[in-house]
Amino acid sequence: MDISGSNVLLTGATGGIGAALASRLTAQGARLTVTGRRVEALKATAEACGARTVVADLAVRSDVVGLAESCAETDVLVANAALPASGNLLDYTEEQLDRALDVNLRAPVLLSQLLAAHMVARGRGHIVLVGSISGKAATKSTSLYNATKFGLRGFALALRQELRGTGVGVSLVQPGFVRDAGMFAATGAATPNGIRTVTPGQVADGVVRAVRRDRCEVNVAPLELRLLSAIAGQFPGFAERVQARADVDGSVRQIVEAQRSRR
Repeated sequence: MDISGSNVLLTGATGGIGAALASRLTAQGARLTVTGRRVEALKATAEACGARTVVADLAVRSDVVGLAESCAETDVLVANAALPASGNLLDYTEEQLDRALDVNLRAPVLLSQLLAAHMVARGRGHIVLVGSISGKAATKSTSLYNATKFGLRGFALALRQELRGTGVGVSLVQPGFVRDAGMFAATGAATPNGIRTVTPGQVADGVVRAVRRDRCEVNVAPLELRLLSAIAGQFPGFAERVQARADVDGSVRQIVEAQRSRR
């Protein structure tokens, strides 16, 4: 799929990773539409890259349907929006549970369904679901986040098979720990011991590569994290012990505490 000249819809455009994606997609010649719920932040991103804006809260189901209707001509969907959803499950309210599930999983599934119908009718299109390495390896104090990202991975891989032969591709892009943007940058938390990070620009490169080459799964992470996540899928008990030594839980606790202090 050629991004140049294509109508591209980017969700989660107001965060640091979203801004990097918007810049890279514009540089690739996309006719970009960006969406988010924070009006001023969305406007700043749009002005920086000359994009069209659609304000939408992906936790509101009518907003998701309205977004799909206003962007029916989308050739490429980049579903990037997500909530951190870190912390112990017992600390969440029912409303917080619903919001995390809606934004991280239900919204990209529904947007994919609604926009894929138009793409299939035209015989061309691509859907990129931005997940996380947390969709391959579970960690303590991220049970809700893991649930949404594991679900997104299963959905993406199955949808790709369902749409095979229609002219519509599906890709899953899974970043590891991202520096300069995202929850670590926003909270000031340290990344787990000995684990290298990637940049928002590398995530954007992964998205572009996924669309251009119709890649099934692109893991944007250093080699050691890709290997650990692959092992974790087969040997979760072993992965649990490795994570304890790397103090992954300590990093998550820093994120949770920083988020609470902002409320």
